[in-house]
Amino acid sequence: MSGTFVGMPAFPKAAHEAVRDERLRANLRHATHTIRDKRARAVAELDDWAALREAGKRIKDDTLRHLDTYLLQLEESVTAAGGTVHWAADAAEANRIVTDLVKATGETEVVKVKSMATQEIGLNEHLEAEGIAAYETDLAELIVQLGEDRPSHILVPAIHRNRGEIRDIFRDRMGSWGRPAPDCLSDAPAELAEAARLHLREKFLRAGVGISGANFMVAETGTLVVVESEGNGRMCLTLPETLISVVGIEKVVPTWRDLEVFLQTLPRSSTAERMNPYTSMWTGTTDGDGPSAFHLVLLDNGRTEALADEVGRQALRCIRCSACLNVCPVYERAGGHAYGSVYPGPIGAILTPQLRGTASEVDASLPYASSLCGACYEVCPVAIDIPEVLVHLRERVAEDGGRGHRLERAAIKASTWVLDHPGALTAGERLASAARKALPKRLPGPGARQWTDHRDLPELPAEPFREWWRKNRT
Repeated sequence: MSGTFVGMPAFPKAAHEAVRDERLRANLRHATHTIRDKRARAVAELDDWAALREAGKRIKDDTLRHLDTYLLQLEESVTAAGGTVHWAADAAEANRIVTDLVKATGETEVVKVKSMATQEIGLNEHLEAEGIAAYETDLAELIVQLGEDRPSHILVPAIHRNRGEIRDIFRDRMGSWGRPAPDCLSDAPAELAEAARLHLREKFLRAGVGISGANFMVAETGTLVVVESEGNGRMCLTLPETLISVVGIEKVVPTWRDLEVFLQTLPRSSTAERMNPYTSMWTGTTDGDGPSAFHLVLLDNGRTEALADEVGRQALRCIRCSACLNVCPVYERAGGHAYGSVYPGPIGAILTPQLRGTASEVDASLPYASSLCGACYEVCPVAIDIPEVLVHLRERVAEDGGRGHRLERAAIKASTWVLDHPGALTAGERLASAARKALPKRLPGPGARQWTDHRDLPELPAEPFREWWRKNRT
């Protein structure tokens, strides 16, 4: 993954700061509760939701087991339809491929459909360094870009902003990116949407290159699919002469029949709609219709390593619906920025450490960014057992070591020795009981303080249990 979020503090520190932001918490609480309540009603309309969920899980698992076969089939299908396929092992290679393709057209501007894969590799920043301006066209992504901000939600990247903040961003920043916002702009949703529409329309009409991701890729025909709600995707996918799609290798599905399952579960689980207002599909190129050149960049960037993990690979089933974020009590209070990744919330806590590894402090902290309540698993439309993967990754972090885990191992080793020597245990219990009034209420050391800053240590009894037993149960 890219260095976009390098320098972020570990989750506990970032979350500690986030929970103090009352406006952020209010924005998140209102938005997540609204979305999840609407989703629950939309899902309840389908009597076969459980069957669809199981079908989605099985399709994804089967595809991942034979991923090499389906990716080669996809390449053949895309090529036969007039497209060109590029393989990118990591973020650096993907950025180089896209940059070279844009430069070959002579263009210095591109319009983008919302794409988490391009955020993952830091494509916008790389293009900017190469003298190419990348304009986000999704409304929420536009807000984030104009505000020089970071996305905080998979589906609604600007969920941490309210209408007043968005109005101020449009007034202050739109003019430096293109058409300015009206002077009399209010925070009414219709006026904000109209200001964005007028601002973006100029960019759509002059753009020679469009860059997209994809929700799904159908191996049997080489068809790519983008689902969205605003129509900006349709504009980016049809107006430019050149279309470049950067897609993670896990997004492939074998057949159109498989796609049918996800086109039922994704809209209901993400936007609580029966179907998306815009479902755009394209297969290669067609003379006189749409882009004349189509390039598909298939991105690995850690996915193959995740695939090799029998427990962790289920994270690759994710269809980016964001349902897990909207029910997570930790995300609701901490917000997406605390996760230090473009993938926030429960799915980010298991996906990011697998894509980036757990060497950094922030990545090692993510598997612990959960209460393990299981609400995320209950709503996942492809039945990813996120709590199971979180515990699995915690084991990996502990095995990798680190100061806190070294101390923990030393403590466990010492405890094992004491429990194996009854005499030492008895002496220790007597000493602890005798000195109980002098013992502190808080433990020393940063790791221990994280626990005892919020709870007192239990009071020791006046005498050890075994002493009491000896006196009263001879």
